[in-house]
Amino acid sequence: MAGREEGYGAPVPEHLFVFIQMEFPWDLGPAAGRYLMRAERDAEPERVIVLGRLRAGRVQIGGAAARGPSLASRLASRRTRAATPEPAPVSTTRATVIDPVSVSAEHQARAWLEGLDREREVLGATAALNRVLYYHRIASADPYVREVTPARALLIRAGWGEGEQVAEGAWAHAHELPWSGGSSDGALSAGVPGRHRSAALRSQERLATLLGARGGALVCEELTLRARVDMDQDRVAHAAMSLELAMRTALAELRAENRQELAIRVAELEQLHAGVEAQAAGALDASQAAPAREDLEHALGRLEAALRARTASGLP
Repeated sequence: MAGREEGYGAPVPEHLFVFIQMEFPWDLGPAAGRYLMRAERDAEPERVIVLGRLRAGRVQIGGAAARGPSLASRLASRRTRAATPEPAPVSTTRATVIDPVSVSAEHQARAWLEGLDREREVLGATAALNRVLYYHRIASADPYVREVTPARALLIRAGWGEGEQVAEGAWAHAHELPWSGGSSDGALSAGVPGRHRSAALRSQERLATLLGARGGALVCEELTLRARVDMDQDRVAHAAMSLELAMRTALAELRAENRQELAIRVAELEQLHAGVEAQAAGALDASQAAPAREDLEHALGRLEAALRARTASGLP
């Protein structure tokens, strides 16, 4: 497996626990500790999530840690009498997502790591961590707690260790997993040369347009992003209601712009809206079937495509 191997070199005990571990350069929100996740009341835990704080480091600037002003900076400072402030230390959170069912021997743990479906396991661990963050956001009434993606992690590991080791965020054996972080949902890169660079350039151009007051953001754009988060985190009822509001707002805003090149896309959204509206209404009615994820995913994808088409030509 690609990636750097790490380990303590100590003898491996007979009962081992496998894990996926990620580190993020900010405080995720919940207090450090162990969190048990169950599918239903009194059931066995599905996952154990261990959150820990790491020693604060310095913000990285241009790929190197900031260690104070250079000679040129100091000379410039003397001329201008302006001090260059030191960057503030950053807080790093280590999140370890553990399978609570142990393996009985080292060879089983090695087989798990060697046959690891990297994308499935990492995205599954991220989903478990995001459930903790989602419930913490509600429990703390803090709207600024946010979900994470693998693309935002400083590093990702997979490995195994003794129960007390992994419960402390440590391990007996681990590999660091490379992650491309190319797409918005954190999925593995498709390997298309230049695709992510060109997308980044377009987003920078749009940012400059918005900051320079040469164009404005539509209300539906933010609402669509919220619907995407709900969909990606498998909150289907939330997604149905978020998407209905996003689509209703998008139709009003896009119709008002009256752009002929988007007429076909607007007509498509009009056709899809009725179904989304029905699913959003049903999401609040326990007597009705749960919203259909596939239908909502299709409608959301078409809305996202329409918004991309709107800005593809460089228009605000």
